[in-house]
Amino acid sequence: MALARGRRTDRRIDYWPGFVDALSTLLLAIMFLLTVFVLAQFLLGREISGKDTALSRLNSQINELTQLLALERSTAQDKDDSLANLQASLSAAEAEKSRLEQLLAQGAGAGDAANQRAAALGGELDSQRQISQQALSQVEILNQQIAALRKQIGALEDALNVSETRDRDSNTKIADLGRRLNVALAQRVQELNRYRSDFFGRLREILADRENIRIVGDRFVFQSEVLFPTGSEVINDAGKVEMKKLADAIIELQKEIPPEINWVLRVDGHTDNKPLSGTGRYRDNWELSTARSTSVVKFLIENGVPANRLVAAGFGEFQPLDPADTEEARNKNRRIELKLTER
Repeated sequence: MALARGRRTDRRIDYWPGFVDALSTLLLAIMFLLTVFVLAQFLLGREISGKDTALSRLNSQINELTQLLALERSTAQDKDDSLANLQASLSAAEAEKSRLEQLLAQGAGAGDAANQRAAALGGELDSQRQISQQALSQVEILNQQIAALRKQIGALEDALNVSETRDRDSNTKIADLGRRLNVALAQRVQELNRYRSDFFGRLREILADRENIRIVGDRFVFQSEVLFPTGSEVINDAGKVEMKKLADAIIELQKEIPPEINWVLRVDGHTDNKPLSGTGRYRDNWELSTARSTSVVKFLIENGVPANRLVAAGFGEFQPLDPADTEEARNKNRRIELKLTER
């Protein structure tokens, strides 16, 4: 048994060294092939790069040749154009030469006519010179007249300046007079207002017991019923008594008012808004109001009041104290108003 095992052991073969040798040989072969491939790629790249450089150089040369060819063609075209222009100029010069020769031939005959025309123009020139001399003489006369006119204008301007100076002085004086006049008028107005106050004060004292007589603003107001019957302009007896008191007060006041104050007593007639029938003496309220104010003025004149201090006016129903359409308003609106004012 022991011998049998020894014989089996001796029969085994070791393959690993051979396998390693084969593998090493294979690796060396692969490395050799890779080296050859890399070297081939390097050589091929150099060859291709050289061909690209040569190709670029050839393209540049082709472009230069193309540009030179285009330049030559342009130069040839310019030469052709210049030649055509020269030929056209030559033709025009020949035509002009022919025309000048014809004109030269015709000029020989026209010279005499030109000489005659020149002689005629010389005569006309002499005539124009004479006319110019006359015109210069007239211009000299006009210049003298203009100088004389300028002297006259200067004198007028001096006179105008003097007049303007006088006007300014006059305007200053007028302005001063205007200021003085305004002051005087203001004083007169104040005096008139004072006398008006005195006049109204006296009328209050005289007529204080009558309820149909009152003061409205700067006016004394008499109700129409105090003075007139309905629809009439004739002053009744009671009204005459009141108007006589008024006339006496005006006469007394006139003595106190300075004569330089140009005052007047205005008598205004007013009616209500009831229209008249038109069949009576008066056609409308205009006529009735005017007739009533005129009656008062005439009565005052008859009782000593100067006529130049009285003014009568009629307003009809168009200046009401109360615009309401009531009987009470109509009673207020039928009235005679007295106002002391300036003319």
